[in-house]
Amino acid sequence: MKRVEVRDLGETDYLPVFHQMRDFTHARNTESVDEVWLTEHRPIFTMGQSAKEEHLLSPGAIPVAYSDRGGQVTYHGPGQLTVYLLLDIRRMSINIRELVSKVEASMIGCLSRYSIQAARIEGAPGVYVGREKIGALGLRVTRGRVYHGMSLNVDMSLEPFSRINPCGLLDISVTQMADFQEVEMESVKIALLEEVSDVFGLSLNISDNLEHESD
Repeated sequence: MKRVEVRDLGETDYLPVFHQMRDFTHARNTESVDEVWLTEHRPIFTMGQSAKEEHLLSPGAIPVAYSDRGGQVTYHGPGQLTVYLLLDIRRMSINIRELVSKVEASMIGCLSRYSIQAARIEGAPGVYVGREKIGALGLRVTRGRVYHGMSLNVDMSLEPFSRINPCGLLDISVTQMADFQEVEMESVKIALLEEVSDVFGLSLNISDNLEHESD
């Protein structure tokens, strides 16, 4: 199994992390070790490459950032676990379709550990409980290397999602793990990392007490 380094960044601003993972990806070579970064972003709306301004309804005081990930507009905030996958998928011999499927499967597996039955919806990337979105993904692949990743709503304020059409969808609402049972962010981190390890066949450097790095 391929060894992967895990970094827990704690609570961060979006743009510096975006620039860091893009620089990491552009600078790496065929021997570079893959990494997985965990973070909770401070409140921000992010616009993917296919995002339409009409889906950004009323951002108010929450800043808006433009990103090179795929997808539409979404919201990041404290209480949402964002996992960035800095992986060489060419070296792993998986294509983009398989990558998306594995990312979704990782979130579905994590949620099942908490007795939350989630599934995919055809034509709407992400993970859903019924018609409510609980996990999102947005990816960028360059030269066979991926960055960006997925966001799982754990225990957060969902109000900002009412200011957008999440992921450009008009008939989808948003939910979170805390709507179903009590959850702790640290345990969700471990559960999701273990699912990523199993689904992707990776050996992640996971500890029971992930140490936050400075921003």
